[in-house]
Amino acid sequence: MKYHIKTFGCQMNVCDSDWLAQALYIRGWEPAAEEEADAILVNTCSVREKPEQKVYSQLGRLKRSNPGAVVGVGGCVAQQVGERFWERFPHVRLVFGPDAVPSVPESLERLAADPGLRISLLDFCGSYPERERVWSLTQQPAQRFVTIMQGCDNFCAYCIVPFTRGRQRSRDSSEVLRECQELVGSGVREITLLGQNVNSYGRDRGEEEIGFADLLERVCSIPGLMRVRFTTSHPKDLDGEVIDAFARLEALCPALHLPLQAGSDRILQRMGRKYTRQGYFRLVEELRAARPDIVLSTDLMVGFPSETEEDFQQTLDAMQRSGFDSSFSFKYSDRPGTRAANMPDKVGEAVKADRLERLQALQEELTARSLGSLQGETVTVLVEGADSRNNGSPASWRGREPGGRVVNFSGTDNRDLTGSLVPVRVREVKKHSVYGEVVNEPW
Repeated sequence: MKYHIKTFGCQMNVCDSDWLAQALYIRGWEPAAEEEADAILVNTCSVREKPEQKVYSQLGRLKRSNPGAVVGVGGCVAQQVGERFWERFPHVRLVFGPDAVPSVPESLERLAADPGLRISLLDFCGSYPERERVWSLTQQPAQRFVTIMQGCDNFCAYCIVPFTRGRQRSRDSSEVLRECQELVGSGVREITLLGQNVNSYGRDRGEEEIGFADLLERVCSIPGLMRVRFTTSHPKDLDGEVIDAFARLEALCPALHLPLQAGSDRILQRMGRKYTRQGYFRLVEELRAARPDIVLSTDLMVGFPSETEEDFQQTLDAMQRSGFDSSFSFKYSDRPGTRAANMPDKVGEAVKADRLERLQALQEELTARSLGSLQGETVTVLVEGADSRNNGSPASWRGREPGGRVVNFSGTDNRDLTGSLVPVRVREVKKHSVYGEVVNEPW
């Protein structure tokens, strides 16, 4: 049997798809191109309207390109739409929410054996749904994601996540550590800890579980693990212990994704974000004091209901003051079931498009400034693989320095450097990455 997985959306969806691929592989399934697969899984995102529409387009195309395949739809759109998928897309035979990922491999085997069967897996679990331990069975790439929690309790006015991924459920810390240890034993050198709001990890379990700062310390102490990252952080829950961890923990990379969303206090309040712009700036100052070389990225939204030009200008000002290396920016869109969907004073599409263009132009300047700071510096790069833009030439490589910025470089010979830590001197700065050359042998 052959499978193909198409993934939309966040790193948590990527992590879920990676687990599904591994779990199917150890059961004897083989990865294949979409048109050759016996089963096709589409892992979906509904945080914004555009990714959701891409899912519907993808499903329509699958009916034409591979009509005999077992098609399954998972992720947030699946949780939101549920069995209504069967009315619009009768060729879909499996619908599963994020909590049901552990049950998918067995369900696919049942569907392959019974052509008349359809399966719906949409119930939320009361605790984090642990999965089969598959990582130690094969050699792993240098970087992996590890999910530490599922769901969110914040209910921001625009966000559908609490409705599609459920309330917060923290994973048992012993299971997190065991998975990290198995990954390191299988060749992983960098781990990114994932959750909708990692800073609130453990709070739903009370005194029976450690907090996020303690979890970070324990993960960073795993022998052989060279780098640790985490995402996503909610500013209202970023505490002093986690900020101090950037100064104390050698393995913790100097990089943080800290969603701002908007720079106007009025808009932040309407969004239900529970922090102010000045509070956000204080966090930035404390982070830079703890780790002066920290690289900050963020999420930014334009056109939230009632946003004025003055509100938008405050967002641009906040970007300048925070000095973001990069950002994920997007136009507000109504999501069903959220409070913002019912708010009056919607901002017109033309205004939103204009603001997004101006915001992204400023971000290009800030990104250029950040990358320019690497000119002439020697940085340690964890190699992800050959640079595909050079036709896979073994002499050209691509990876990231500790701050997460992309570094391309030329190797000294034809050895495979994937997974190596390589010192690279930056010689040239491009729009979204830098180029350099190896200065010594790989570490």
